[in-house]
Amino acid sequence: MLKLIFLLLMRIKSIAGMTHSLKYFYTASTEIQNFPEFVVVYLVNDVQIVKYDSITRKTEPTQDWMKKIFDQHYWIEESITNLRSQYAYKVNIEIAKQRFNQTDGVHVYQRMYGCEWNNETGDVTGYHQYGYDGEDWIIFDMKENRWIAAKQQGLITTNRWNNDRADLEDHKYYFNQICPAWLKKYVDYRRSSLMRTADLPSVSFLQKSSSSPVSCHATGFYPNRAEMFWRKDGEEVHDGVDKGEILPNNDGTFQMSVDIDLSYVAKRDWNKYECVFQLSGINKDIVHRLKKPGIRSNECK
Repeated sequence: MLKLIFLLLMRIKSIAGMTHSLKYFYTASTEIQNFPEFVVVYLVNDVQIVKYDSITRKTEPTQDWMKKIFDQHYWIEESITNLRSQYAYKVNIEIAKQRFNQTDGVHVYQRMYGCEWNNETGDVTGYHQYGYDGEDWIIFDMKENRWIAAKQQGLITTNRWNNDRADLEDHKYYFNQICPAWLKKYVDYRRSSLMRTADLPSVSFLQKSSSSPVSCHATGFYPNRAEMFWRKDGEEVHDGVDKGEILPNNDGTFQMSVDIDLSYVAKRDWNKYECVFQLSGINKDIVHRLKKPGIRSNECK
């Protein structure tokens, strides 16, 4: 639901290969069932790293590497800051409803700001905008260093903000200096926490029941450029094989599985099959031959 609201409310530019981004989303809403009235998320390179909501009233990291670089005091301070924002946004959404001559019903008020930094060219781009009920409301023009009302109902606010020259200069400094500085820190933190050339996986054979396909499961590998398949007598097998997607683990490594249906193969011939894992940067295949006693199963013995 949260992801859907982000996509509906904000038009976010796609990120180039060497461009890093830092984004902050603040979402206040009314009368949306099973959704908090206030939510905050921080994203680095479009990956959520921090969350806060009005139900838990806690700011928490959502990536393992973020847990390592800030102590408990930091998260308490962030929770207090976001709780204050929660109260402020409750007022803001009421003001927006008045401006648009609205009363009750489902309404969503959102702020998004952040910056992008190209680590090849050094170029920095900032953005700051407000959305209301799925449409742009107020946008900050970084080049002109002024606020623009995307809706007539935003003119009162933009006129007031544009007359505050000190605040406009603070905006300029933040988006050109402070925001990219934090972005570079996050990028460095993540890189140092996840820096590795290659991690080999642990491989297991799994089977739900004696009549189910056998799954070759590899987990804990890095990077995610990997291939895995079944073969018999040195030849890759395609019939009855179902390969899954590469999925992320919480520690920055990855996992994947490839299943094979051996229901038509005699048990004595199972050991002719082997699971092959190939990892980018590693020239040698990782091969595990299938052996019946080595299969983990949920079936009672």
